[in-house]
Amino acid sequence: MIANYGYKDGSGDFFLAIDTAKCDGCGVCVPACPAGVLAVGPDPNDPLNDEPVAMVVEQHRRKLKYSCAACKPDHDRPPLPCVAACKPVAIAHSW
Repeated sequence: MIANYGYKDGSGDFFLAIDTAKCDGCGVCVPACPAGVLAVGPDPNDPLNDEPVAMVVEQHRRKLKYSCAACKPDHDRPPLPCVAACKPVAIAHSW
C-alpha cells in the first residue's frame, strides 16, 4: 500500500509517499532526515499490519513543502537524504 503524506495547494503538490509493502521498518531513514519528518511505528493506514513502517510525523504532514525544503533536490543536489538512505526504495517525493 502506498501511504501518501502531504498536501496540494496553489503552488503545487507536496507529497511524501511511503510504500508500506516495501518498507521493512528498519528506521535508517529517521536519522537521515535533518528535519525530523520521519518516524517508525505501527502502520496508521493498515491496522491489520503488525509490522512497523516509516511514516511522516503528524506535525509535519501539513507543511512538508517547508519541512523538506532544505533537502529539496535540484539540478546540482544529490537525492533527498531519506530517499538515499532507504535501501528497499520505499520512499518517494512528489517534487
